[in-house]
Amino acid sequence: MRLMVARCSIDYSGRLTTHLAEATRLLMLKADGTFMVWSDHGSQSVKPLNWMTPPTVIEEEPGRLLVRKRSGDDRLDIALHEVLSDVTHEMAPVDLPDAGHALSKDGVETHLQELLAEQPHWCGEGFRLVRREWATDIGPVDLMCRDAAGCWIAVEIKRVAGIEAVEQLTRYLQRIQLDPELGDCRGVLAAQVIKPQARVLAGARGIACVDIDLAVLRGEREPDLRLFAA
Repeated sequence: MRLMVARCSIDYSGRLTTHLAEATRLLMLKADGTFMVWSDHGSQSVKPLNWMTPPTVIEEEPGRLLVRKRSGDDRLDIALHEVLSDVTHEMAPVDLPDAGHALSKDGVETHLQELLAEQPHWCGEGFRLVRREWATDIGPVDLMCRDAAGCWIAVEIKRVAGIEAVEQLTRYLQRIQLDPELGDCRGVLAAQVIKPQARVLAGARGIACVDIDLAVLRGEREPDLRLFAA
C-alpha cells in the first residue's frame, strides 16, 4: 500500500464533473488498484472525498497523478503541488493464515446463544434447555426451554433488541402455538440492550424482557446484588 500526503488539487470527470481545490490530503493507493482521497477535517474524515475502485490504471509523472478506469470515462486528475510524505508498505496477502484480515467480533448473537444455552437460568428462574434452533416454518427460535412447572418458553436472543425483535418473536409464537401441545408457549426476549419501545411492545404482548450481561455469562464478574422488599 502506498500512502502519500500532499498539497494537491483534484479534478474528476466521468458520470459528472467535480473539483477539489488545493489542500493537504492523504492519497491512498492499494495494491489491488483501489485509489482513495482522504481529508482530515469534518465529516469527510470518516469517508473518502473521492475514490476509484479497481480495475484502474495509474499513470504518474512529475507533479501529477492520473487515475482512470480500465474501461469507461471515469478519471481523477491529481495535481501535486507539494509532496509532504510518500511511503509504501508491504501488506500481507489476505489468504495467509497470519494476515489478520478476518474481523473477530465479540458478543455477537451466536456467542450469546451458546452461553445462554449452557446457562438457561439467566433467561428465567428454573429454565432448562430443550433445544437450540427450534424449527418453525418461518425460521428457527434461538432457544426452546421449559420452566420449573414444565411450561414451554421460546427465547429469542439479540445483541440489541428493537421493535423488530418483538415482531419476530411474536411471529414465531404464533406458529409454535398452532401445535396443541405447545399452545401455552410464552416468549422471552433476551438481549444485552433492549430499546424502550421494544420493552413497551413486548409488555403489551405478554413477552418477558431479560437483560443479559456478557461478562456475567462468561464468569468474568459476579452479578449485581438485588435487594427485595419483604
